[in-house]
Amino acid sequence: MFAKRQSVLAATAGAPPARRSVAETLAPVLRVLKRPPVAVAGAGVLLLGAAALFVTVLGDPRAGAPSARVALNRPAAEAPVPTGLEAFSLDGSGLYQDLTADGEPGLLGEAVITLPDGATVSGSGAPVTAPRIAAQPLPAAPIAGLSQPGPEGPLPRIAPDGRVPAQAYARPFVSNGNPKVALIVGGLGLNAVTTRAAIERLPAEVTLSFVPYAEGLQGWIDLARAQGHEVMLEMPMEPTGYPANDPGPYTLLANAEAADIQAKMNWLLGRATGYFGVTNYLGDRFATSDAGMTAFMTVLRQRGVAFLDDGSMSRRPGAWSRASANRIIDEQQSPTAIMGQLNALEALAKARGSALGTGFSYPVTVEAAARWTAGLKDRGLQLAPASALANRPGR
Repeated sequence: MFAKRQSVLAATAGAPPARRSVAETLAPVLRVLKRPPVAVAGAGVLLLGAAALFVTVLGDPRAGAPSARVALNRPAAEAPVPTGLEAFSLDGSGLYQDLTADGEPGLLGEAVITLPDGATVSGSGAPVTAPRIAAQPLPAAPIAGLSQPGPEGPLPRIAPDGRVPAQAYARPFVSNGNPKVALIVGGLGLNAVTTRAAIERLPAEVTLSFVPYAEGLQGWIDLARAQGHEVMLEMPMEPTGYPANDPGPYTLLANAEAADIQAKMNWLLGRATGYFGVTNYLGDRFATSDAGMTAFMTVLRQRGVAFLDDGSMSRRPGAWSRASANRIIDEQQSPTAIMGQLNALEALAKARGSALGTGFSYPVTVEAAARWTAGLKDRGLQLAPASALANRPGR
């Protein structure tokens, strides 16, 4: 067996290898390609290869079409200035924090106004630079006998000896014979920066008005009174466009029953003590309701509380004492516009003997008011608390 195998190897050792046909050579490959997964993959590779070959030989079929390249750079969005409604209705979570520098309130606008005393009011974002004013404390609230327990908190009342909150919580005032000008700055309590700036940098004679929805409201009122300011509460009233234009859950509605108005006022008035009066927030629709305004004024009159409106309800008598503002000073939030309104208020006081203005606690308003009030004495006017311009009905 071994000898036979050797002879066969010897016979074929010098012979050329046997030739195989192409079909026999490719048979193993074809058997692999006939498997379904391999066939699908192979078809895909052939398709891609054909496309690449087409582009290489003939060029980009879209080469003659118009084309453009654009850089997509998204600009930084500027936060809009909050409106009075937003500031009143929201929780005050930093509404003006982005307008501050070095922890102080900033300003809006671009103009720079130079006042008679040489100070400037800038709207370029500079911090409030009006100096802090020494405290002239008022008696701490509550004053004995001027409140009673209510369903939602202590409510103001006329004391058994006849004292009323409208007088006891007002800042004392003695006229010097000069024309009187008073100013109310409202929307306070929601933003700590602007609230503290108004309390510390405005003269004690400037009346401060607080939002009833503010957290820690009593603490803010106590701080304001300790600095010397008399204070008010803001009553949210139904505006045109309600409920899309909504001042909050305790808004006094024009079509509400007297009992509903009283219930909401119990909540609003019970939020704190130490205020001599209230003012309206919005309310042009509520002011058209005879029944609603009567119910509102009746509560205030019975509780010895004053009502000072923004000028939109001047023909509505009632409450324990009344006054209406002659001008809103910051409907346009720029130094130029605000100073123009303050100067007009000053001229009105000289012409009539007294004038009352009101504004919102925008940083530019606080700065402009602080600078303007500082020079009133030299211009022959007397700065008075707003309560000094309120009159008893029939007087």
